[in-house]
Amino acid sequence: MENIQLINIGFGNIVSANRVIAIVSPESAPIKRIITDARERGQLIDATYGRRTRAVIITDSSHVVLSAIQPETVAHRFVVNKETATINSN
Repeated sequence: MENIQLINIGFGNIVSANRVIAIVSPESAPIKRIITDARERGQLIDATYGRRTRAVIITDSSHVVLSAIQPETVAHRFVVNKETATINSN
């Protein structure tokens, strides 16, 4: 049985860590195109609550999640969550 790990991406929003492919900054043109394409496909999830987008989370299902917290913060939560799961499974 696979352990489901969840990551808080801000404002009480949570994503499945097992489905995350990348956590990137929204500043570059290619990432902006990915966001636009996801919006057109109906696969964009805006979890910023109207705040500035600081992290873009790309999932294995091609969904794109926008978060108002820094990519480094999301990545840190990802790593800490993984370590906690490893400790708890032992």
